[in-house]
Amino acid sequence: MSEAGRWWESLPHDYYRLTEATEIDLEHRLKVRGSAGLDRLLRTGLGTLVSAAMVPGLARSAGVAQQREALRWYQPYADRDDRDAIFARPSAPVTIEETPAGRFDWRPSGIPVRHLAFDSPFQTLNPALQASYAQSGRNRRARALHLHHPDGPRKTLIWLHGYTLDSYRINGTAFALPWLWRKGYDILMMTLPFHGARSERWHPFSGYGYFAGGMAHANEAMLQAIHDIRIFIDHLLASGVPSVGVSGLSLGGYLSALLASVDPRLAFAIPNSPLVVPIDMALQWQPIGPILRFLDRRHGFGIGEMRHGMALHSPLSWQPLIDRERLLIIGGAGDRFTSPSLVNLLHRHWRGSQLHWFPGNHVLHLQQGIYLRLMKRFMDRATAV
Repeated sequence: MSEAGRWWESLPHDYYRLTEATEIDLEHRLKVRGSAGLDRLLRTGLGTLVSAAMVPGLARSAGVAQQREALRWYQPYADRDDRDAIFARPSAPVTIEETPAGRFDWRPSGIPVRHLAFDSPFQTLNPALQASYAQSGRNRRARALHLHHPDGPRKTLIWLHGYTLDSYRINGTAFALPWLWRKGYDILMMTLPFHGARSERWHPFSGYGYFAGGMAHANEAMLQAIHDIRIFIDHLLASGVPSVGVSGLSLGGYLSALLASVDPRLAFAIPNSPLVVPIDMALQWQPIGPILRFLDRRHGFGIGEMRHGMALHSPLSWQPLIDRERLLIIGGAGDRFTSPSLVNLLHRHWRGSQLHWFPGNHVLHLQQGIYLRLMKRFMDRATAV
């Protein structure tokens, strides 16, 4: 457990109401306020999708009691320092299959691209959920798009996408990943569990399966994401890659931060607009926030209990396993998906880490070129031989 102790109890229950200013608010007042207003509108749409996935299991008192009991099962894991038990490694080597990119795949001009895939041997931490979790057959096939150099393996950035935003093309274009490739990095873009080709055909949207089984199911999806990322790291290092680092947006930023507390092999971690505390983030959204507060009032399913049940995979519950000089956090001053108050929690927890604010929101990253160049310099230092 983190040296900060039981943060899920010490953090005020109304922390989600806090609006925390950043040092660039006055300098970019209009940009920050304008982008924050846009984010409030956009997050309602995403909150509606998350609610659509979660609400069916919470519609009846029996369903609430069942989910509450399932979530309680995970609380003891947050109370003790047992990373090996939580983030278990495969017991046998995993074969990674490589295939060329297809005709309709995203293939940036002049960059060799291939698909990497394997059958994930992930087993749920809670044995009682294994059968229901395994019903999503397409999710068992872990996938990634690999932008590589033909003259041999290079230092590699693993990029993790946000919730529902799994498109390789959108992520690659929005975060200038071909530019980083031209600067000498290989890029591995992983598809997170229940997204893209890992979602079932009947799912109404990409990422639906992440939360459709309830909070306990979401816990297992977080653990599987870390499990599968580490298998890709195993493959990269075994193939001669000199160093591997990770970055990602939102949900991908959360997993990037968590991975820094799980795998000491990382050369760097750069979470971008990370969730940090999923429950508190959700409390800020419509319509899911009122739903969670209703569970507290009507059923006594409190905020602290929810935090505790999901704390085993929070970056706040663990100390990072890589030097703080290798940790860079990027946040939007106008972000109201993952607000500055939440991003600052991670920065305070990661004492000695670097924090960069840009004057934009969760979607509109104004002055992005500044932080992309900062990322490049940061990665160069972290991967210097």
